[in-house]
Amino acid sequence: MFFCSKCDSQYSKWQGRCPECGGWGTLSEEAGTAPGKAPSLTSSKAKPAPVLKLSAASQAEVKRTPTGLSELDRVLSGGLVAGSVTLLAGEPGIGKSTLVAQLAHALPGLTYYASGEESEGQVLLRFTRLGLSTDAIVFSNAVEIGSILAAAKTQNPSLLIIDSIQTMMVDGLEAFPGTPNAVRAATSELINYAKSNNVPVLIIGQVTKDGGIAGPKTLEHLVDTLLTLEGDPDSSYRILRSSKNRFGSTDEVGVFEMTEAGMTAVENPSAKFLAERVAGPGSVVTCIMEGSRPFLLEVQALVDKSLFPNPVRRTSGFDASRLQMLLAILGKRCNLRTGDLDVYVNVVGGMKVTEKAADLAVAAAIISAIKNVALPADAIVIGELGLGGEIRSVPFLDRRLKEADRLGCKTLLTPKTLKNVSDVFNK
Repeated sequence: MFFCSKCDSQYSKWQGRCPECGGWGTLSEEAGTAPGKAPSLTSSKAKPAPVLKLSAASQAEVKRTPTGLSELDRVLSGGLVAGSVTLLAGEPGIGKSTLVAQLAHALPGLTYYASGEESEGQVLLRFTRLGLSTDAIVFSNAVEIGSILAAAKTQNPSLLIIDSIQTMMVDGLEAFPGTPNAVRAATSELINYAKSNNVPVLIIGQVTKDGGIAGPKTLEHLVDTLLTLEGDPDSSYRILRSSKNRFGSTDEVGVFEMTEAGMTAVENPSAKFLAERVAGPGSVVTCIMEGSRPFLLEVQALVDKSLFPNPVRRTSGFDASRLQMLLAILGKRCNLRTGDLDVYVNVVGGMKVTEKAADLAVAAAIISAIKNVALPADAIVIGELGLGGEIRSVPFLDRRLKEADRLGCKTLLTPKTLKNVSDVFNK
């Protein structure tokens, strides 16, 4: 077997250039490899690694620094952990740089902001537009990770920000910025710096057109915390969620509203989402769970006579294929034929509903629109629909109902009060 001295890739025959990292003359044969036999990667003279009983180990103390942004602290389980590496990803224009600028301003101590995407003038313009002070921020428009870390060791910042990891390169590595090897090597260098100097590092990551984080999957495994900022670009609301957190829970989500002053924390999302609601036919209130937080949302449905052989099915914030299934259930179990009707479903506020607990709300909104009959203004509709039209139970129902009661919802249409979708307007 032949091994690459740069990326450790393995090949069955020698090649002048490594296909993985692009290095020339880096392949060498493992000494003592017999033909047809895999080489041993462990030495017989290796010293045994020190071991200890896990029960006798001392628990490491996690020191957190509040960020000054309440919703961000909620997602981080209290704040940034010293020596941790956090990856923040999201679509272009979703508000990553705005959130990072507010974090750099609010966090106590010196912040070192290294950007390979923007100049100092562009970054300063953002801080000025948001009305944020830059007295405790130092900036570097560098892309070589070694020089950035050398400057960080002289500045001794409270936080190091890298924008973005896909623009960084490592000196001596023959790989272009953004390639898997360059991203992996740069992240490894940042992790070594964070752990050895006990300084938190925040990395901004780009995403692909499919919504995944650009670069190797190893990037997500290397970091301690993975944050994603989501939302409809046409809506002012943003959801910050954690899909990985080695120092806390991943059950919490943060809600922000994009304003002229930046990302404003939304402390009471349910009241915010329902503030402009006008009760009427086709309007239904439901409750979804984002992590451990219940949110009340308005689901709207509109039906109209179709002018086309194939009726229109349009959704915003709801799965279109699931809408087709719900329409089939209503046609078979409730005798509501929609084959000649255009059906539109909208989740107000730009939120995306993926859980099945909103099935009954969508079905009730469609029934309400077809019959032109409104549900009570204080009604809350929660439940999953089966193919037989039966209403199935959903997780965290008590927590959802508690949130609904806090917002004044008294008429309950849930698996506890209904058995079949045909009973929605017979309750």
